[in-house]
Amino acid sequence: MQKITIPEEQVVPIDQVAAGVRGLRIAFVNVFAIMHSDRSWTLIDAALPFTASRIRNWAEGFSPNPPNAIVLTHGHFDHVSAARELADGWNIPIYAHQLESPYLTGKMKYPAPNVGAGGGVMSLLSPMYPRGPVDLGERLRLFQPADLPELPGWEIIHAPGHTPGHVSLFRASDKCLLAGDAFCTTKPEAFFDAAIGQPPELHGPPAYFTSDWNAARTSVARLAELNPAVVAPGHGQPLRGARLPEELRQLAQRFDEVAIPENRRPSAA
Repeated sequence: MQKITIPEEQVVPIDQVAAGVRGLRIAFVNVFAIMHSDRSWTLIDAALPFTASRIRNWAEGFSPNPPNAIVLTHGHFDHVSAARELADGWNIPIYAHQLESPYLTGKMKYPAPNVGAGGGVMSLLSPMYPRGPVDLGERLRLFQPADLPELPGWEIIHAPGHTPGHVSLFRASDKCLLAGDAFCTTKPEAFFDAAIGQPPELHGPPAYFTSDWNAARTSVARLAELNPAVVAPGHGQPLRGARLPEELRQLAQRFDEVAIPENRRPSAA
């Protein structure tokens, strides 16, 4: 697959994404904390299995209080696995889009991965990744795209494709976009390579677990139309800069060659 290379000067430190937004990288996935004016905060995503203590220790470094909620961009194992343990310990709700419900209430597994997506070791290992079903029990709260009281000033945008209920978060006041897995700034099929210095690049969502490529293309185009000034994805480094909206539009325009694996392109049907 092709790539869209991003200059290093557009890279933003993950612990200083934007005003009141900080992140933590755990292995190949990011979680984010959104601070609010009343000193409350919200956790975005919940990373890999056995990472709850790592997230708690990180949070204690910037707030003496637990978050008001956990908001999931979607329910894949690398975004949800510590959610129930954290929510139980903090006694808080977990929010997710209503279309993620079957995968978070113990009813369904996500579709089998596309092991033939190519591009790196993550695709080859994908059959080993947990697909659920996960049951978040009474902690789970479902929403349609909307503003949540726990996230004042942020819009929740339904950005499906990677999963049916995938969402991104956007703050219009400074055009900060938390993209989830709608797109990545590292090669998603080679996350382990990224850990040892892969340069920043724009890619589509992780190919081995993306279920609807037409919807994924539309979601990237919609997010580009927001003209974000800074983006922070679930995988890869946060980016900013005046060229960023145009770079995202290029990703949408070249989506088939940049993002869709050869065995899922229309010509492969």
